[in-house]
Amino acid sequence: MVSANASPRYYLQHENDMIEIDPATLDNQQITRILQGGIAPRPIALASTIDEQGNPNLSPFSFYNVFGINPTTLIFSPSRRGRDNTTKHTLENLKVHGEVVINAVTYNMVQQVSLSSTEYEKGVNEFIKSGLTAVESKRVKPARVKESPLQFECKVREIIETSGLPGSANLVICEIVYLHIDPNVLDRSGQIDVDKIDLVGRLGGDYYVRTSGNAKFIVPKPLATKGIGVDSLPDHVRFSRFLTGNDLGQLGNLEHLPTAEELIKMQEHPNFVSTNMTTDQKHKVAHDWIAEGKVKEALALLYC
Repeated sequence: MVSANASPRYYLQHENDMIEIDPATLDNQQITRILQGGIAPRPIALASTIDEQGNPNLSPFSFYNVFGINPTTLIFSPSRRGRDNTTKHTLENLKVHGEVVINAVTYNMVQQVSLSSTEYEKGVNEFIKSGLTAVESKRVKPARVKESPLQFECKVREIIETSGLPGSANLVICEIVYLHIDPNVLDRSGQIDVDKIDLVGRLGGDYYVRTSGNAKFIVPKPLATKGIGVDSLPDHVRFSRFLTGNDLGQLGNLEHLPTAEELIKMQEHPNFVSTNMTTDQKHKVAHDWIAEGKVKEALALLYC
């Protein structure tokens, strides 16, 4: 249980061990920490723009994502500064030219991208400051970032300023007019390989995450199949002390309950001895099997 006087001070009240917060009672810094820590990881748009004199500007934004494909719709937000309510050079540039290149951010360039986020004076070239390489675009005036393996040349369709208050969003709605992909990040079928591209996302505070190594895992989409549902599982499984919510989700995503053949096969499994295996032992083994991807076998074990 968290005390009402605990730090940080936005822990105002709680009930049933959940902290309850009215966002209207928080200042900008407090709500920022909660949102950035809880809505993550967020992809990063490394946005290249030019000002009215043609000077390049480069800045990353983690309030960013894709929202549609017909037409292609990318949205990022160069929010107003919370401390003094000023706007960022990127937003000012977009209002003048309405063109931007959104460059994907990978692990190999993340430190340089972080450096480009420094709030240099207007007119300072962040390409030069960060050591990133500017290359000419095909359809828009702002330059692309050579080091990025995925670059979207975009036209701005609309800018929505949500309130004009400190920390408020400015939704830049973009349409892709040309794109560039490094073939080295593609797999044999021509699709982007998550390991090869090794994208980076923002978490809360100074934390990041990457799409390669142990930082990624697979959750199959239940589109082509219809799972039996967790409600179809017996009570001893649904209320198990050893099976997690993720375990139950994977069991419920199977298409059918164990068949008679599957149960016979399970009873012949070398790790299964019906006379000596308790229910708890079955649940522990099933949990381990699910972690190894043996979900069907785990369900059969639980039904034996």
